[in-house]
Amino acid sequence: MTRRLMLLDTASLYYRAYFGVPDTVRAPDGTPVNAVRGLLDFITRLVQDHHPDDLVACMDADWRPQWRVELIPSYKAHRVAVETETGPDEEATPDTLAPQVPIIEAVLDAVGIARVGVASYEADDVIGTLAGRATGPVDIVTGDRDLYQLVDDARGVRVLYPLKGVGELQITDEAWLREKYAVNASGYVDFALLRGDPSDGLPGVPGIGEKTAAKLLDAYGDLAGIMTAVGDPASRLTPSQRKRLDESRDYVAVAPKVVRVASDVPLPEFDPALPSEPLDPELLDALADRWGLGGALKRLLSTLRN
Repeated sequence: MTRRLMLLDTASLYYRAYFGVPDTVRAPDGTPVNAVRGLLDFITRLVQDHHPDDLVACMDADWRPQWRVELIPSYKAHRVAVETETGPDEEATPDTLAPQVPIIEAVLDAVGIARVGVASYEADDVIGTLAGRATGPVDIVTGDRDLYQLVDDARGVRVLYPLKGVGELQITDEAWLREKYAVNASGYVDFALLRGDPSDGLPGVPGIGEKTAAKLLDAYGDLAGIMTAVGDPASRLTPSQRKRLDESRDYVAVAPKVVRVASDVPLPEFDPALPSEPLDPELLDALADRWGLGGALKRLLSTLRN
């Protein structure tokens, strides 16, 4: 029987929960638990609406892997600071969020929801590996556009991008990508690295934005075809495009490995099946009492039983 797999970009979701749920949501001892409660409600709603058979909470064991930094030193470099001047940042963890992450992990483990992170890899890489191995349809829940590269209509892989909580999701398939960016999922990595992404410290090729990147890929097929055209005087590249691409050869040579999510992460053995009953009910009761999670956990457990 074909099983539907749901992969959560967990940090992306608990950051959204943290900023979407008031920090007045607190445990009996006054500790903020807004991210914990919000994430549990997110998972409940996702299971109710999309009915996955298997679900994996994918974790960032390393949000800035050294192997990516060695290729592009600017990769997420600006996120190393604890505070930024531009607002909340996913890796610049707010003081009242960091203590909630171990609670989230303990609660997921006690419920019996698979939680997977692998040293030297980001959650994106775990998601890419699991999506590649899946034999049935896959729903990837993330607020990270980088994962659009995994969309595959033929294999039933789509991205559910939260627009408002998780009750309103953008269903990202190949038709949506073509309409939005004028590229196919298979070309999204080339498109993304040409365009660049300041939030990830990826410079892109100067002067090439989304529209130009899409036009170049349409004209020359892929990144290799574009770079071949740089050296071809008969190609229709403008002089400025030719110059900027030529000056960006070093970046273009390494960027695909940085932007492309890994598909060969050495995953541990685990059971992705959604539980119908908590794995450790006594521990879960203790966590519910300590952190004031009774209502959220009741809703989640009721949904899992149904």
